[in-house]
Amino acid sequence: MTLTGSPAAPPVAPMAPAPARRGVAGWAADLAMGARFAVTGGREGWARTLLTALGVGLGVTLLLLATSVPEIISARDSRSHARTPTVSLSNARGPETLLISQVHTTFHEEDIQGVRLYPEGDRATAPPGVERLPATGEMVVSPALGRLLDSAEGERLAERLPYRVTGTIDGLGLLGPHELFFYAGVDRATAVDDDYFRADGWEAGPGSAEEFPPELVLLIVIGCVVLLMPIVIFIATAVRFGGERRDRRLAALRLVGADGAMTRRIAAGEALCGALLGLAVGGALFALARQLADRVEVWGYSAFPSDVTPAGPLAALVLLAVPACAVVVTMVALRGVAIEPLGVVRQSRPRRRRLWWRLLLPVLGLGLLLPLIGGYSGTGGTETAQVTAGAVLVLIGTTALLPWAVESVVERFRGGPLPWQLATRRLQLGSGPAARAVSGITVAVAGAIAVQMLFASVEAENTKVTGQDTTRAQFVSGIELRNGLGMERVIDAFRDTEGVDRAVGLVESLVTPVRPDGRPAEPGQEQWLTYGACDSLRELARLPDCRDGQVYLVAPASDDDPAATPRPGDRLDLRADATRPAKDTRHLWTVPRTAQRAESRIDPLGSEFTGVLVTPGALELSRLDGAYLRTMLTLDPAVDDAMERARNTEARFDERMNGWATSDTKENEQFTDVRRGLFIGATATLLLIGASMIVSMLEQLRERRRLLAVLVAFGTPRATLAWSVLWQTAVPVVIGLAISVAGGLTLGTVLLRMVGSPVAVDWTSLAFMAGTGAGVIALVTLVSMGPLWRMMRPDGLRSE
Repeated sequence: MTLTGSPAAPPVAPMAPAPARRGVAGWAADLAMGARFAVTGGREGWARTLLTALGVGLGVTLLLLATSVPEIISARDSRSHARTPTVSLSNARGPETLLISQVHTTFHEEDIQGVRLYPEGDRATAPPGVERLPATGEMVVSPALGRLLDSAEGERLAERLPYRVTGTIDGLGLLGPHELFFYAGVDRATAVDDDYFRADGWEAGPGSAEEFPPELVLLIVIGCVVLLMPIVIFIATAVRFGGERRDRRLAALRLVGADGAMTRRIAAGEALCGALLGLAVGGALFALARQLADRVEVWGYSAFPSDVTPAGPLAALVLLAVPACAVVVTMVALRGVAIEPLGVVRQSRPRRRRLWWRLLLPVLGLGLLLPLIGGYSGTGGTETAQVTAGAVLVLIGTTALLPWAVESVVERFRGGPLPWQLATRRLQLGSGPAARAVSGITVAVAGAIAVQMLFASVEAENTKVTGQDTTRAQFVSGIELRNGLGMERVIDAFRDTEGVDRAVGLVESLVTPVRPDGRPAEPGQEQWLTYGACDSLRELARLPDCRDGQVYLVAPASDDDPAATPRPGDRLDLRADATRPAKDTRHLWTVPRTAQRAESRIDPLGSEFTGVLVTPGALELSRLDGAYLRTMLTLDPAVDDAMERARNTEARFDERMNGWATSDTKENEQFTDVRRGLFIGATATLLLIGASMIVSMLEQLRERRRLLAVLVAFGTPRATLAWSVLWQTAVPVVIGLAISVAGGLTLGTVLLRMVGSPVAVDWTSLAFMAGTGAGVIALVTLVSMGPLWRMMRPDGLRSE
């Protein structure tokens, strides 16, 4: 009995745990509860959810753009086939036939394609995107070419295209919105030239697909893996935003009776809600990017908004994989966290991370790649899948090693300046968020190093040295001398062109030796006859005492048989087609007895001349049939647009505009397309990495806002806290870059062995890529200084 005389109160029974909900209904209820917490948790809850949605949305946007690439390529190819003229098999003139010549020129390093045409019948059809065929002297142009011609910059190009613009080509007839393309109408007299062919319509079928060599196939596969991996890793990182605050809320749920499995499902529901909102944000950003597609040109490529359509199966995979990734990542992350009713065990000293499974991933990846060394063909789907899986495992393993390495390194740090101590102590208590923030750049640098090693090898195999001497000639023009066009007239026009320092003109013609019985030599024994002044001929041979009227016989320096070239007294048939004996002696020319032997010299185009050199006094130019004037120009670099002025001069004499700029090297077109595509993807991925790191940094600062405000309230200088944030970022970055360099070198070495290329490392490029990664992180950290300063205000002490 108590002192008051009242009976003792019965003991309070402990609260029974909530009944466990099993099956699909239980999962759905717990996920729904987590989703409600994500949107009803006040300002903090909304901030966390919106950051997750923004991070996931950025990744989803890029994934949707990646899934649109097949449709972009397919639509581009379809329009290309639709506007390709169909060659007339009968080659007979008809009411639907056209005479067509394709034209190509360059303006300020921009390619301009065109078609000159003459309709032979009244039923000739217009190409796609054109309402009617242009009449003689008229031209229809693409919108991009029209804007260029109307601009001040395009005035010089307008001189090269002497046609009146009468219409615009719509999207059905263009490869992309920024393509420079035109159709020009010519008269019948122009259309009879040899470069015209007869067509009876448009929409030729697709040509045979070119097979890519194995090294290019491997470069494409690895490039796609490297570009997509940072996106996937960032999405997985974004769904873990706000993890520490979330775990403390889950501890409160344990206090009211929720078991561990239920709390994990509720946490997965929160992440799922953020991921679904991220899908919506990503869809909205993708729709915006799609509408702006025709305003953007990246590395010479552009696309119409209608082309940017995700492939159905790939888009469905993205829509299903992102929410599933959110649930799986959250469930896996919470397996190492003991959420109890009175708190989170993770806030004490965490258990050391296991190393064995992190090493197992790259070992499995290498196990898939090593059997392909020396035997990779690039033709089978099984090989492609094996390479993709192997590269993915190596890169994921490289990223998985980062948290363990950061933890192992920072636990050994002791002492140092105050900012350093604050940073290292923070990392020692929990290095996971800091490691996750730089995981994307780690995998990107590792993949970039591997791609660069493979890229350098492929570039060497697909880049040929032309042998051209760009110091002796920067532009070469080729004009067929016909319709009475004189050699000197053309050369004088080039010499009078502003910006041309020197013009070397040589007339070239293929001639046929004539046997003593009057019959032409066998096919394949033709010789080149080159006509020009002495100073021009000296570009082809060493002629110390050249005078007008002389003839020189030039054999290759490596040829031990001087009889392979004509000899004095030999007769040559000057006709272009000398398959039958000449009936008119005017077409026959005898090499003078005074002709001299001369030593060949490598010309500015990298070729070694063999044949007959003739000065004007030894032969009348009008006797040459099918003569071709090659003019090599030396340009003045101080004159603006000297190259374009030379192209305009050439166009005055030849509408085909076959002139070209000399270069030291020439790339395989397939390799050029692959490189351009990789650069486009790398640009988009780098932008995503920068944006994602800003979002990650803001999330980390928001998590520590109250702690930072408390430290400032206790008198900690703000500069000290700012330096501590920089150190917290710098330590994982240095460790991550070291791991990425090792992983990238390993993967790159295996890839080079697969295609049988020698292993070579360009340390300058490697340092540049590692420096670029560090620079991106440094820039993001500096950008975060403004929000950091605001979060250290006293109002950061407020709590809801």
